[in-house]
Amino acid sequence: MKHARIALALLGSTLIAAPAMADEWFPYPAEEITPAFSPDGKPSPVTYEALPKAEMAWNVCVSFPHLKDAYWLGVDYGVTEEAKRLGVKLNVLDAGGYTELPSQISQIEDCVAGGAQAVVIGAISYDGLNSLVKDLASKSIPVVDVINGMSSPDLAAKSLVSFWTMGNETGKYLAAKHPAGTEEVTVGWFPGPAGAGWVEAANTGFMEAVKGSAVKVLEPRYGDTGKEAQLKLVEDVLASNPEVKYIAGTAVTAEASTGLLRERGLTDSVGVLAFYLTPGVYTGIERGFIEAAPADSMVIQGRIAVDQAVRILEGKPYVKHVGPKIFVITKDNIGETSRDAVLPPDSFQPVFSVN
Repeated sequence: MKHARIALALLGSTLIAAPAMADEWFPYPAEEITPAFSPDGKPSPVTYEALPKAEMAWNVCVSFPHLKDAYWLGVDYGVTEEAKRLGVKLNVLDAGGYTELPSQISQIEDCVAGGAQAVVIGAISYDGLNSLVKDLASKSIPVVDVINGMSSPDLAAKSLVSFWTMGNETGKYLAAKHPAGTEEVTVGWFPGPAGAGWVEAANTGFMEAVKGSAVKVLEPRYGDTGKEAQLKLVEDVLASNPEVKYIAGTAVTAEASTGLLRERGLTDSVGVLAFYLTPGVYTGIERGFIEAAPADSMVIQGRIAVDQAVRILEGKPYVKHVGPKIFVITKDNIGETSRDAVLPPDSFQPVFSVN
C-alpha cells in the first residue's frame, strides 16, 4: 500500500506538486518513521494512500489546543474535509490555549462519553495527556497523535512531522547565510509555549543547526502563540537588544513582527523567519517581508490523522508513524510552490462538526 507508487513529483527535492482537486489529495509524498514512535526513528520516503471511503459513519473526536491562529485553522480544514470525503462523523474541540491542559482533558473525556469511537489529539502537553491516552486505549478507543507530539506508548498512530527538522531547516538557512568566520549576527528566537513537545523539538533542532556558525542566538523567549503574547515578547527583545538582525520563531511571531518592524522602519535591517508555514507567512514571503519557512503541510497532517483513525477502526493496514515531506519555501521558489498542497483556502472559517 504505502510503497505502491510515487505520483507526485518532488521538484528539485524541495517543492511539492498538488493534485488538482481537494478530493484527490492523495497519493502524497510522505516520510514513515521506523521504529514508530521512537525519538531516534529513521525516516524513509513513502507515498501516502488514503481510503476511498469509510465502511460506516464512524464517530471521531478531534481535540486542538486552540483555533486562534491560521495554523490550527489549516489543521481544522484538513480533518473536517477528510471526514466529509470519507463519510464519517467528526466533532472538533477547542481547548482555549496552551495553558488549558485540564480543559483539553475534560473535553476529550466528555466527547468519548458522548460516543466517540476514536480520538485525534493535537496535544497541549508532550507528557500531560498520557494517563488519558492509556485509559482510552484500555477501552479500545484508538488515539491518533496529530501535529504536536505526545510521549505516550499507548498511542495507536502519529500523523506529524519532526519539529526538530522544522527548527533545524530554519537554523540551517541562517547558518548558510552567516557561516563561521563572517560577521556575527544576533537572532531573537521565539520557539513557542514552554513544555509543548513540538516547541522543545524545534528549539533543539534550531540550536543544533546554528552551532559553529556566525549566528548568535539570544536566550529563547517562550510564550503562548496568541498574537498579543508574541508581539509583547518581540517588543521586549528589540527594546533590550537593538543589535538584533533577525527575528525567528513561530508563524505567529513572524506575522506579528512584520507589522512591528514596518512601524519602526526596521524592515530593511531586521530579517524575519518562521519555522512553520501559515497563510500569513506565505503571503509575507510573497511580499518580501518574511525570508523563509519550512512547510509541513498541516492540512495533509490533519487528513492523514482522520484516515489513520478510520483504518484502525476498520482493522485495515495503516502507516503507524508518518508525516508529509518537509520542504522550505523562500522568495526564490514560492512561485513554483502549489499553495493548495500546504494551506487551506483563504475563505475557510472554523468547522466544529461533520455529520
